[in-house]
Amino acid sequence: MKLQDKVAVVTGAGSGMGKAIAMLYAQEGAKVVVSDINGDSANTVVEEIKSNGGEAIGVVANVAKEEDIQNLIDTAVSTYGTVDVLVNNAGIMDNFEAAGDIEDDKWNRIFAINTTSVMRSTRKVLPIFLAKEQGVIINIASAGGLYGARAGAAYTASKHAVVGFTKNTGFMYAKQGIRCNAIAPGGVETNIGASMTSINAFGMGRIQPGLAINPRTGKSEEIAKVALFLASDDSSFVNGTVLTADAGWTAY
Repeated sequence: MKLQDKVAVVTGAGSGMGKAIAMLYAQEGAKVVVSDINGDSANTVVEEIKSNGGEAIGVVANVAKEEDIQNLIDTAVSTYGTVDVLVNNAGIMDNFEAAGDIEDDKWNRIFAINTTSVMRSTRKVLPIFLAKEQGVIINIASAGGLYGARAGAAYTASKHAVVGFTKNTGFMYAKQGIRCNAIAPGGVETNIGASMTSINAFGMGRIQPGLAINPRTGKSEEIAKVALFLASDDSSFVNGTVLTADAGWTAY
């Protein structure tokens, strides 16, 4: 039970990697706050956790909204007394647009969900972590946050920003018992593709050669195991860095 009695908040936990992380954390003894923009999905995960003997609550949150993030963390504290682990998992894809085809509203939406939400939720939990001089933040970045040929310009930029924010946060609070790391998954079987509405032909054409060298598609449960490592004391000396989990895709 690597997370016994820890309180973990997981965003985008109604499906995919977020669900797998929430389920595994609960299995390892954590009290899990399952956050998702879809209330039914969040509640389904909560019921599944409870049916397996775990403890969880569901909180509907659109992470693009500051008030929803405030409510999410406040609800976690009012229910369980504190927060020990924050997993910023919620995210959306772009449509593989190159810079010349980006529309402002889509750029802003991608950054609001993928990047600004990470800053806001981190900012919100820091006073809690600082007061007890301990806490863990795990950000879900992407192989697209490390290289330029894995997605469109907006998604790539948003995830590069998450990587930079992760490193800075880990460094800034390293002496106060707070760790902040990121996971950079490769291709994983999730429903993130549902956020893609109209694939950009030029962008996809440019990205396709890189997609073709992907050794295999991963499972959400494989990413959850990395998230468990980062949340637990097993990774006590790991801070301000990015763990890539992609079957060797970016080693090419």
